[in-house]
Amino acid sequence: MAQFRLKALEEVLNREPAEFVREDNLVSNYYGKLVFDETKMKKYLSKEAFSAVMDATKHGTTIDRKMADQIAQGMKAWALENGATHYTHWFHPLTDATAEKHDAFIVHGEKGSVVEAFSGSLLAQQEPDASSFPSGGIRQTFEARGYTAWDPTSPAFISETTLTIPTIFISYTGEALDYKTPLLRALHVVDKAATAVCQYFDKNVASVQANLGWEQEYFLIDEALYMARPDLILCGRTLMGHSSSKDQQLDDHYFSSIPTRVNRFMQDVENEAYKLGIPVKTRHNEVAPNQFELAPIFEEANLANDHNQLIMDIMQKIARRHKFRILYHEKPFQGINGSGKHNNWSLSTNTGVNLYSPGKNPKSNLLFLTFVINTLQAVYDNQDLLRASIYNAQNQHRLGANEAPPSILSVFLGTEISKMLDLMEEAVSDKKMTPDEKTALKLNIGRIPEIILDSTDRNRTSPFAFTGNRFEFRAVGSSANCASALIVLNTVMANQLNKFKTKVDALIEKGTKKDEAIFQVLKEIIINTKNIRFNGDGYSAEWVKEAAARGLSNINNVPEALSAYMRPEYQKMFDELGVFNKSELHGRVEVEYEKFLKKIQIESRVLADLAINHIVPTAVHYQTTLLENIKNMKEVFSADEFEELAGARKNLVREIGGHISAIKAKRTEMIEARKKANIIEDTIEKAKAYDETVLPFLPDIRYHIDKLELIVDNELWPLPKYRELLFVR
Repeated sequence: MAQFRLKALEEVLNREPAEFVREDNLVSNYYGKLVFDETKMKKYLSKEAFSAVMDATKHGTTIDRKMADQIAQGMKAWALENGATHYTHWFHPLTDATAEKHDAFIVHGEKGSVVEAFSGSLLAQQEPDASSFPSGGIRQTFEARGYTAWDPTSPAFISETTLTIPTIFISYTGEALDYKTPLLRALHVVDKAATAVCQYFDKNVASVQANLGWEQEYFLIDEALYMARPDLILCGRTLMGHSSSKDQQLDDHYFSSIPTRVNRFMQDVENEAYKLGIPVKTRHNEVAPNQFELAPIFEEANLANDHNQLIMDIMQKIARRHKFRILYHEKPFQGINGSGKHNNWSLSTNTGVNLYSPGKNPKSNLLFLTFVINTLQAVYDNQDLLRASIYNAQNQHRLGANEAPPSILSVFLGTEISKMLDLMEEAVSDKKMTPDEKTALKLNIGRIPEIILDSTDRNRTSPFAFTGNRFEFRAVGSSANCASALIVLNTVMANQLNKFKTKVDALIEKGTKKDEAIFQVLKEIIINTKNIRFNGDGYSAEWVKEAAARGLSNINNVPEALSAYMRPEYQKMFDELGVFNKSELHGRVEVEYEKFLKKIQIESRVLADLAINHIVPTAVHYQTTLLENIKNMKEVFSADEFEELAGARKNLVREIGGHISAIKAKRTEMIEARKKANIIEDTIEKAKAYDETVLPFLPDIRYHIDKLELIVDNELWPLPKYRELLFVR
């Protein structure tokens, strides 16, 4: 294995950057060329078919079979002209990956020939085998049938030679088995609730759209070194490895010049992204060595989420083309920055208003404050649910250090916006406002556009931060499907806006004028949510104590975090709003527990194997070399000289022996703990057992391996080290 490592290093050092030629210098010339967008639909569809798709996209109307057939014919014609040979329904099962089954366009023709065909029924629905996808007990293995159904709000596209149709994925009995179905439901309910509130201010608002701008962080590792690390291959992270003498201490990687090999990889990714209509905007070096970021212009949330899932797949494929492997794990390397996928979330109206941007007059600014303040209440009331939406085995390693936000949910607003809320609290009395109070309040609200410029600093320790015209949910992990957080965020916002409207309407019915009713309810929320507002250092020990005093929860393990989903009040909210029924919610929570325990199970198996088959033999070999050296020294030197010269070597032999014994003992204990956990039938209880009795052994065993890495001869060490993984390009 040591030779394998050295050979891998030699291969990396001789690596030349892959060639890359951009499609066209002007991105606008080929942007979306592989997407069946509105422009192409107008060309390939009849007016009736085009109108049917537009109505389904914008108003949720149903497309009948006759129209579906017309759309399918136009889509097929376009796809064949662009080199497609197959079609697939593309969906997001609960595996945290995408899924697709490719079918050729061909059907039997006359006299043994074949012809290309594609019908409305094939476009609208397919029946993939659902038996191997996780469902959390919604359906049994022998109940194999599942359905994919076309989502016309996300346009079809061509991936290599396959017409790819974004779809939802449901069971035979109708329950959601994916991320897209509940996301679409959540987007619908927040649209309905936000529109109702907006109509207090503007009757022209007919719909509200949730927007998402994701920021995808990732690591690139040379393929040869990756293949020499079984833990990276099987777990996506290093289970051992001593810190490099230099890593990110100097912050010299952040925003520095992008290495040539990496830059060509990025250009290649962008080229493919643009052809697929993904509006990639930003690329740069991140803080940790070999860590990078890609981010697009914001889009409608469902489409943005599809694009994020698609770009993750594209990046993996293109990374191999450039002899890289990409790591999406939230914490692939100990002691340096992990990777997040910050979700920049906002709401906008059909009239073109971003509800989180201040306007030009007090009325539009009151609308802005209404949504900011209601967001505070939604986060405050649902802090544990929001945490549950982003907590998993990978993110548990990341949160709370190295620029990742802590597990305590708080909202950063900035000093000036916080002062504005304090002024509103003081200005709005419970009684009818005097003319002077109204004037003073309008003047203060009118100041928002000028103060907003000074209140948008980035607080990297805040899990949920207002950044000028949106909220940034920074706690989302890099490997996650954005939909998990978006489902919860949009649902709790819809629920809060419904409550807000109910209270305002009740005051209006009692004779309170509309503006005063809005002010009174907003004041109540401002007072209620003071505890969730925090502009300081989320890493400090003082904040942990202060947060506890404020009544904010601080949960640091996955099983406890996930349990929030099962609280009666949350189950009721999801069910009443139609986002999850009880069966769907229980099923996906069961899936999350199962994914957690299986990932810990895999990591413990991999570590046990590497420890006993790679590390211990290497350490024993070096120990034997030292013993031979000591034996030879005894033959050469006098007794007094030998004791003086061999003392350090003897201590080294003892130290190595101590680490070897500890590794063996802890490995045996870990295996026994795993055996006991494995006989537990209840998934949730088994996950808790893995968390409490198996997971703690991983850092314990790692400690002794990392100590051996510093002792054993470098030429003998079997695995690429951090200084090689992170710095050799």
